[in-house]
Amino acid sequence: MKLARMPDGSPEIFYTLQGEGRNTGRPSVFIRASLCNLHCRWCDTDYTWNWEDTNFVHESGRKYKREEQIIDFSIEEIREAVRQFPCTNFVLTGGEPLIQEKAWTELMGVLSGHFEVETNGTLLPGAAFLDRIDQINVSPKLANSGIEAALRLKPEVLKVLAATGKADFKFVVGDENDFEEIQELCESAVIPAKRIFLMPKANSVAELESNQGFVAELAQKHGLNYSDRLHLRLFGVKRGV
Repeated sequence: MKLARMPDGSPEIFYTLQGEGRNTGRPSVFIRASLCNLHCRWCDTDYTWNWEDTNFVHESGRKYKREEQIIDFSIEEIREAVRQFPCTNFVLTGGEPLIQEKAWTELMGVLSGHFEVETNGTLLPGAAFLDRIDQINVSPKLANSGIEAALRLKPEVLKVLAATGKADFKFVVGDENDFEEIQELCESAVIPAKRIFLMPKANSVAELESNQGFVAELAQKHGLNYSDRLHLRLFGVKRGV
């Protein structure tokens, strides 16, 4: 598998607390894949896709050398790496992990535990993956991502994921326009309110604290869930947390 590489050269596999969504605060082992099929301008893991030889634009203005950010790791090597942690809640994340769906399915077959995947909702996994996965954390991208709608929104995929009963839908909210877009999308994809989480747009604690009141009020007013960004509060902006 192609995993994200830490600055010390190791794969980005780490033990922490889930920072977002339904399982916020739950001890979890994260396995971060490299590569993504989208390019959100505010992405906090753009080192998984924002290569020097691409025309993608990120609000930070930075670019990365592809060969410095990717490490190839076998299924067996990943299994050995996660054995060091006292935890069997695994979060498959990225990038966009479903680009490497076949490898994840194989990995879940050799591990025992609870499996979550974090996906942008543009790729529909097959039956083998859906049978093994326990929780699907879907983060559909809005216009605030800077990506054209035809690339970032796949309503037919969202509908199927919603119908599994395993999927929550987490939206990054910056303003009222974002919320109007969320309402339209959730109606078209038949996503129930109990599965919708609103999360403040933030790449720093200061930005989180600036936006949290507005987003929490929206969630309460419309009977939706509010998601904090616990990892940002605890650790700030850095890898492996």
